[in-house]
This record gives sequence, structure tokens and C-alpha cells, in this order.
Amino acid sequence: MSVNVSKMIQESEPKIEPKDLLNIRVTTLSIESNAIFNNVINVDVFNTTTPQLIKMGYRVGKDGDISFPVLGEVEVGGLTISEAEEVMARKLSAYTKNPIVNIDFLNFKVTVIGEVTRPGTFTVADENVTLLGALGYAGDLTPFAKRNNVLIVREVSGVRTTGRINLNSNELFTSPYYYLKQNDIIYVEPDKSKVQQTDQDNRYIPIIGSFMTVVAVIVGLAFRK
Repeated sequence: MSVNVSKMIQESEPKIEPKDLLNIRVTTLSIESNAIFNNVINVDVFNTTTPQLIKMGYRVGKDGDISFPVLGEVEVGGLTISEAEEVMARKLSAYTKNPIVNIDFLNFKVTVIGEVTRPGTFTVADENVTLLGALGYAGDLTPFAKRNNVLIVREVSGVRTTGRINLNSNELFTSPYYYLKQNDIIYVEPDKSKVQQTDQDNRYIPIIGSFMTVVAVIVGLAFRK
């Protein structure tokens, strides 16, 4: 099966949603413009002589707008990162020459729960994170995981959807849930047959232990005679 990875990434690129926190960096030939358009502050950490630049993210409002210096309200909701960069660059070109805009998510998170080694919520630096990548953040599946029915819960614009993926099938690479979106929840179900077998095996451990103790006592008494 042939898979066009670049096309999959493009089609699955996350859309900017309300409450997202964006890091927006503007680069121009003007030092003054860079200072105006880049939302950073100087912080003197521990009273050192070298101040640090702290990035301040732009929160997307409920209507999909951000408030940006000089430009005012800019609508970015529903756009991909690359589309938002184009919109911002076009608007900024009215105030400065040849602006370059780079945007990324500051709060792109996914949650992995269930039969994984380290369940939890993970902040992801690359918004093109895959399901397999997220499972890697969680330390991979446990031996009791059900690999053929992994559940992904996704909410977009207030609408919640679910999808299931079989990790044993090549079809996972073409699934719309293979590339994750912000705030996706991944649930790995336990394989009940493996859990039951382990429980049964564990029941025999005390019996075997008691049997070995009895054998040891009998052998000990035999040697005393």
C-alpha cells in the first residue's frame, strides 16, 4: 500500500481553535518593527545582570480572534498554522517590508490513558505528532494492552467525535486519527483475556509456594533421620 505522507500531514494539519495559545514571531529588516510586533518582555531572573526574554502567547478568543500589536483584532480561528502565517504576513506588509511570520502552538497537548506505562497529559512541541509518537511519550503499551482497538476522542468546535485504530493493521497510517490534534484523548483498552490469564496464573503462585515449603520441610526431616 502506497501512502503519501506529505499529503496526509497537510490534510491533518490542526486548525486553530478558541482558547488556543499561539506563539507568534515576526521577523523584519527593521529592529523597531521587530520590537513592536514580537510579544516578549525582559525579565531579570534572580537579579542577574543578563535579562532573559520571556515569550508571551496570544490567546485565541471565543470568536477566533487574537489581539495583535498595531493590527488589532485578527481572525485566525479555523485556519491552519500555515494559513494563519500567510494572513498575518499579508496584514503586516502594510506596515513593514517583507515580514516573515512563524506561528506555533504553546498549548498543544494530548492525553494518553489506559494500558500504557506512563499515562498522563503531554505538551507536544510539534503539532504533527502521530498516534505512535504519543504512545511513545507514554512509555509504550503494557503487555496487557489491546492493540487492535485503540480509542481516540477528539473535540473540534465543540463537537466530540471518536475513532478506533488497529495498531496491527497498515490502515492506521491512512486513518484521520493517525495524526493527532490538540487536546486529543487516547485510551488503550486492556485485553481481558490476557488479564484473566494473568489472574489465573497468579492464583497458582501461593499454591506452588506452599508446596515447595512442604517439600523443603519433608526433605529436611529426612536428612535429620
